[in-house]
Amino acid sequence: MAVRSKITHDDCPVRDVLKRIGDKWSILVVAVLRDGPLRFNELRRSVDGISQRMLTLTLRSLERDGLVARTVTPSTPPRVDYRLTRSGRTLLVPIMALATWAEKNRPVIRDARARFDEEAGLGVLPSHRVQHDVAASTRPGTARAHSTRSATLKPKATK
Repeated sequence: MAVRSKITHDDCPVRDVLKRIGDKWSILVVAVLRDGPLRFNELRRSVDGISQRMLTLTLRSLERDGLVARTVTPSTPPRVDYRLTRSGRTLLVPIMALATWAEKNRPVIRDARARFDEEAGLGVLPSHRVQHDVAASTRPGTARAHSTRSATLKPKATK
């Protein structure tokens, strides 16, 4: 029988990448930037629920990892735009595949959770009573009129 070697935290490329993109906000920021560059406040309005501080930290981390580029245009006040890099654009393929999978399998997962909770004697937990969207900004009544994009991971309709 073959002995498998143990992968440490530092040696695991999957953990390293998932640590960055597996947080609450990074995938949503990448999804919003898929249509092109945005200024900071446009991004903040497009990702419902993200604080200014959290958006700043997320953008810095994405920039550090080479997924997002920051461009400063000298003006008063300075104009700062964020866009996906070539590497960031390649991340869209797996993100959108995951979004497609999640959308397709959401009812199955919801049913499995309800069955599990019922069998475990937990009853219906609050998370099963409220239907959560992939992005809160897609819920009716929460979209902001001044936001041109929302952080939804639904695949674009093809023409």
